[in-house]
Amino acid sequence: MILQVLAQIPTDGVTAPLVEESTSRLVTPRIPWSYLTPQLILFLGAVIGVALVALLPKRLPKYLSALATVVLAAGTLVSIVPLWGRVGNAREGAISAWSGAIGVDRFGLFVTALICLAVLVTALFADSYLRREGLDGPEFYLLLMTAAFGASIMAISNDLIVLFVGVEILSISSYVLTAMHARRVTSQEAGLKYLVLGGFASAVLLYGLALIYGATGSTNLLQIQVFLSERVLTSDGLLLGGLGLMMAGFGFKVGAAPFHMWTPDVYQGAPTPVSGFMASAVKTAAFAGMIRVFVVGFGSAAELWRPIVFVMAVLSLLVGSIVSVVQSNVKRMLAYSSIAHAGFILLGVHSATERGTSAALFYLASYTAMALGSFGIVALAARRGEHLQKLSDLRGFATAHPGLALAFALLLFAQSGVPLTGGFIAKLGVIGAAVDQGDWALAVVAMITAVISTFMYLRIIVSMFFVGGGDHGEEPAGFEGPPVNVSWTSMVGLGIVVVATLFLGILPGTVKHWSNQAVVEMVRDSGR
Repeated sequence: MILQVLAQIPTDGVTAPLVEESTSRLVTPRIPWSYLTPQLILFLGAVIGVALVALLPKRLPKYLSALATVVLAAGTLVSIVPLWGRVGNAREGAISAWSGAIGVDRFGLFVTALICLAVLVTALFADSYLRREGLDGPEFYLLLMTAAFGASIMAISNDLIVLFVGVEILSISSYVLTAMHARRVTSQEAGLKYLVLGGFASAVLLYGLALIYGATGSTNLLQIQVFLSERVLTSDGLLLGGLGLMMAGFGFKVGAAPFHMWTPDVYQGAPTPVSGFMASAVKTAAFAGMIRVFVVGFGSAAELWRPIVFVMAVLSLLVGSIVSVVQSNVKRMLAYSSIAHAGFILLGVHSATERGTSAALFYLASYTAMALGSFGIVALAARRGEHLQKLSDLRGFATAHPGLALAFALLLFAQSGVPLTGGFIAKLGVIGAAVDQGDWALAVVAMITAVISTFMYLRIIVSMFFVGGGDHGEEPAGFEGPPVNVSWTSMVGLGIVVVATLFLGILPGTVKHWSNQAVVEMVRDSGR
């Protein structure tokens, strides 16, 4: 697997000496700041936000933090548009900056756009949620921006050290977001579990990075790719150990089996908008890092890591689909569903081809919308204190709130892969990529587990539409607690994800074209 285009990118002094002999002047790498506009907006937004919170009066409008986050996320999306044209231009093209540590290409821009969309929709859902729970301070939104910055760094990293820095920025922000609901013990417990297990996974990832450096002599993915393409290793034990440890670390971050044990507990205990953010943005960033490392840096050594991905994909599909069926808590159902979706995305990663990588990106785009919308509706239905999370608590939900129930049903059908939704096109893409590579076993397992998962989604739909309910739209018996309050911000966020899910299913060509463009500069089929 040869990274043909990125290998030709100017590296801005990768091999230049740090000190010029003639002048004894320190030579620093050139940083093209204009290419890093999306990351700068996210970073400066978080830093300036912290300063403003400390300096401005405490009695500011409660909606101001959410509005600022939405504006910054939208501004970051707008800044990606001209960059998309610049890096795809034959004259300028993609670049490698900061001594080759960062690669600005369409792959990184595509993933950054998904992350910003997740931030925007999460902020819209979180506005009413935080007010309802009495957590309407700016801390949530600042952590959201910080996490997005770390995730975007992962998307553009061409060096393992820079990638690890992005992982830690994203992870630490996510730990705090998970545990920030001080009035719920389950939130504190989930944050502690996430911190301990996440710290262990980061240590495994870092140790794998060290072994990779020992085997190849570099942490730069471009240099590692050249090293492996020019040499035949007589003893690859060190390299294999590093790849295995790094795959385990990434497996934890994406929530794939057998590294999935944290996912149901953390998703259930975390504030529900945070669960949606983890299922979308965090998963997207982790898969982006995995593709950068294995498909780009270690494409020529794919025979070493593809068997590991095969096992992870099969286990994720089986565990996620089968165990979700026996759950009674809706958030745990969606958590195990997230594990199954990770298995589908791993089909695209396993193929290590242009089609497979493009299908994985399209799947991430589709699942981002479906996950955000599903967890957003669960947050509304659970109401204050999030006590109503069981499947039985949704009895008669369609009678009292038909609009929300229809939207939830659409998102669930999309996750099951019903035609005319983004989920159908996404599943079709990754299964097709597996078939192209002759991985019929993976394709068969994926199709069987998709049917099993459908039963779980139908359980939720049946509970909403066909169990309990009143006659005139009142809250039915069994649907207890304070009434559901759907704010206009939640309606806007829900509208975005519903339209996106239908658009990706009915007119998928535009986004598929973008995902194809995102990988054409990264992956070249080596003829396997």
